[in-house]
Amino acid sequence: MKILTLLSCITLVLLQIGCKPAPVTPSAPADAATPPVTETAPAPTAQPAATTTEPVAQACVLKLGFEAWEPYQYVGMDQKPAGLDIELVQAVATKMNCEITPQQGTWVDLIAGLKAGEVDMLLGASKTAAREEYAFFSEPYRKEQFVLFVRTAEVAELPQNTMTDFLSAGKKLGIVSEYYYGEEFTQLYSDDKLKTNFVEASLSELNLARLIDEEIDGMLEDRFVAASMLRRKGLDKTVSPHSITLGDNDVYVMFSKTTVADSKVGAFNAAMAAIRQNGEYDAIMARYQQ
Repeated sequence: MKILTLLSCITLVLLQIGCKPAPVTPSAPADAATPPVTETAPAPTAQPAATTTEPVAQACVLKLGFEAWEPYQYVGMDQKPAGLDIELVQAVATKMNCEITPQQGTWVDLIAGLKAGEVDMLLGASKTAAREEYAFFSEPYRKEQFVLFVRTAEVAELPQNTMTDFLSAGKKLGIVSEYYYGEEFTQLYSDDKLKTNFVEASLSELNLARLIDEEIDGMLEDRFVAASMLRRKGLDKTVSPHSITLGDNDVYVMFSKTTVADSKVGAFNAAMAAIRQNGEYDAIMARYQQ
């Protein structure tokens, strides 16, 4: 009996446990505000870094006009420009970080090219008021001296001591067109009574040929240019320098006002001063004075 009563009690307890409702989790009221949906903003697209375009520096290129005028300017055995003036201007151009583009021609044609802006610079020039109308000039970079050259056999027959004496005696003088021979010559050339005494040519070689052929009685030329030309042509015994000279003249580099700014001329002068200071100038000059 006790056993039956105990089993009944156990059964009743199990029934009560099994029928106990599960705990209810309270839910939010129906009208509770629904939290807004937060959308994740898209990551900003990477923009290319802003680049500053620097103006590209224009390359420095100078068109150099030169003539056959040894030992200052000529074409060497390697078919490249050579000579004292050429070497000097190349050294200066290197200091300026400039490239030289050579263009050969006669002095008359090169002057016309400089005026038209077809040539930027000419070497071995003299400064005149007429040229300053279309050209800038560097600082003087060397001196030159023009000498009267005559046939050797006639040196003793020419006792004249001045160019005025030579021309007044009716002698014919060969000159190169557009050359500047100094103030003394300019005054003589302007004298109408002497006009017929001057015979112009485009090249010194033509004056030399006329002198040999006795078409003229003398020719004016730079002392070193004439010596080089006569030696090269084997005429150093046939033609000789006379005692008449026209003094020392300053020599400049001439720049076209059409194509070259005066600031570049200033840079050229500064570079020329630099090669004088560092010894390059003297080294180049020494090679041609031996």
